[in-house]
Amino acid sequence: MHEADDHEYHEQIDPHGHRSRLAEVILGGQDGLVNVLGVILGVAAASGSQRLVVAAGLAATFAESVSMAAVAFTTKRAEAALFQREAARERRHFQRVPEIEREEVRELYRRKGFQGALLEKIVQTITADEEVWLAVMMAEEHQLQPVSLGRALEAALVVGLSAIAGSLVPLVPFLALGVTAASWASVGLSAVALFALGALKSRWTVGRPWRGGVELAVIGLASAVAGYLVGAAFEA
Repeated sequence: MHEADDHEYHEQIDPHGHRSRLAEVILGGQDGLVNVLGVILGVAAASGSQRLVVAAGLAATFAESVSMAAVAFTTKRAEAALFQREAARERRHFQRVPEIEREEVRELYRRKGFQGALLEKIVQTITADEEVWLAVMMAEEHQLQPVSLGRALEAALVVGLSAIAGSLVPLVPFLALGVTAASWASVGLSAVALFALGALKSRWTVGRPWRGGVELAVIGLASAVAGYLVGAAFEA
């Protein structure tokens, strides 16, 4: 019974985190929401036209989503290129200066507390297989992980769709309300959404959810205020 309870705790109550798309969802959603909120508040303040606000908001939504998706894709491809370049360099070093590379492995594990015969056994085991050796050096020395084309495309898709979803949050009130009422509703709805994103991020990583929510909401709304002030200056 005790073993079953331990297994439930380990696997369900307090499981280890795994690679998640949540960071990309938050990145795209937050960026899309904040940018579009700033744009539509500025256009609303400058023009007072619901039609212009919606047009500007939709234009910003799709421009932002395409831009964010492209940035996510090119960032992952750059990571992949860096990994491939350093992996090729390590392979050359294995052939040209193997003793220096073995000493690097030895030093990596010496820092972890291994020493003596056990340390030498670890070094011998790792360096006996070039693929294992390469994997250790890439992960431990360079802190790099391989990134496939599929992973880059996934990141672009998740960020792009999240940016669209986030962008629509402040825009929805303008589809049903007058400009003034919609502006206030848009700010309120956006604040709630940003708070939820910040709280979710804190729960996924570390920190207090309420503090993470407040921080993200304040940062996002401060950015949106800048857009409103620009629009108000043109209206004046």
